[in-house]
Amino acid sequence: MSELHFPWLELSVVLPLLGAMFVSRLRTSEDEYRWSLFFQVLTLVSTLCAWQDFESLHVLRADDRWHFLQRLFGRPILVVDELSAPLLALAALQFLLTTFATLRTKVKRFSFVSALVSESLVIATFSCQEAWVVIGLLAAATLPPYLELRARGRPTRVYALHMGLFVALMVAGWAYVAWEGASQVHSLWAVIPLLGAVFIRSGICPVHCWMTDLFEHATFGTALLFTTPITGAYFAVRIVLPVAPEWVLHSIGVISLVTAVYAGGMALVQREARRFFCYLFLSHSAMVLVGMELVTPIGLTGALCVWLSVGLSLLGFGLVLRALEARRGRLFLRDFQGLYDHTPTLAVCFALTGLASVGFPGTIGFVGMELLVDGAVEAYPYIGATVVVAAALNGIAIVQVFFRLFTGTRHASSVSLGIGRRERIAVLCTAALMVIGGLVPQPGVATRYRAAMELLRYRADQLGEPPPVVKPGHGGH
Repeated sequence: MSELHFPWLELSVVLPLLGAMFVSRLRTSEDEYRWSLFFQVLTLVSTLCAWQDFESLHVLRADDRWHFLQRLFGRPILVVDELSAPLLALAALQFLLTTFATLRTKVKRFSFVSALVSESLVIATFSCQEAWVVIGLLAAATLPPYLELRARGRPTRVYALHMGLFVALMVAGWAYVAWEGASQVHSLWAVIPLLGAVFIRSGICPVHCWMTDLFEHATFGTALLFTTPITGAYFAVRIVLPVAPEWVLHSIGVISLVTAVYAGGMALVQREARRFFCYLFLSHSAMVLVGMELVTPIGLTGALCVWLSVGLSLLGFGLVLRALEARRGRLFLRDFQGLYDHTPTLAVCFALTGLASVGFPGTIGFVGMELLVDGAVEAYPYIGATVVVAAALNGIAIVQVFFRLFTGTRHASSVSLGIGRRERIAVLCTAALMVIGGLVPQPGVATRYRAAMELLRYRADQLGEPPPVVKPGHGGH
């Protein structure tokens, strides 16, 4: 395996942990905010350098040079490849923008230490391909939201039960896979627990109530950072996809498709903004799993593209709702709010980020959604048609909520509700990345195609199947 020129991966994991230890010793919330930003900026730079370093090597995978974990375990633990390289930078950007957009009036409620620890765990997860280490990191990542719920005196039963079952199923399923060895087809005792773990962590219906509960009781920022990296999809790609037989992947696709349509329909009838966002996210994250079920280069490429576009667009969408909530309190959608005159920038960003998530032309989600639909229609026509229905429901729900929040009446306020400098920079950076990704999609699609082909080759090797055929015009490293 090739080595990076510098241990960027190890640095990306360690920096947030060092930041958490340093920030925990500070006394004022403003100091915590500034130093958290400092460490998160360094982490983003480190992940971008890791991505660039990896691309310069022109290899399939690379690990850190001179890193401590390899000497400790005797083999590489932190590894970057075509799949994980953009995910590392995206995760670092998500944490940075969420922290940066936190208003001064809300810094006392947002746990910067918890955010830094969570960032380190997410980046370590995306940097790891060892099954047991991935399972351990995903289990550890469930603790910060739980500790926040307890610290705020909020109910924890629903979240704790679901996450406890998620961890138990991961451990039981992979323990059985390891016990069976390198058999090409694993038994139901190995596959079913892993399938259940994917469903719980991804919020697939009917085991999705923990996610609505989290958005209801946790701070909006914590809920965003726990869900938008879509680590459940990473578990499915790294752990389940290589060992699961065809019928398991088809089951994931069908149930995820039902969830996408169901959640899109539920988003249409919500009367509270947080629950609306939660169902909107559930519908989009389910579409990522739908693409993985297809096990074709085009379908899997579309799913990986949608993964990136959803992570970016729904983060921006959530930050807009968070900014509105900071001014108005909990947002209810029963009546028209008429906020456009007070916050036109937030209104424009709301529309742009929301429409980008459903694949509006000229945005980052357009090409990914097209590839996903094309791959689905090629494999199973009814799946492609249902994906279009789910996207249409989500688009209608977004437009409906836009009118509820920003039009229909004139809102009178004695204080300014205009967007602040922090929020403006955060949402405009997100909007700019979505537009640039939509206007120049080829680099992103190319790297997602190479990642899809590598995943399919690895699956074929594990199951003893013939490798996928690379289509003319699509290159790899």
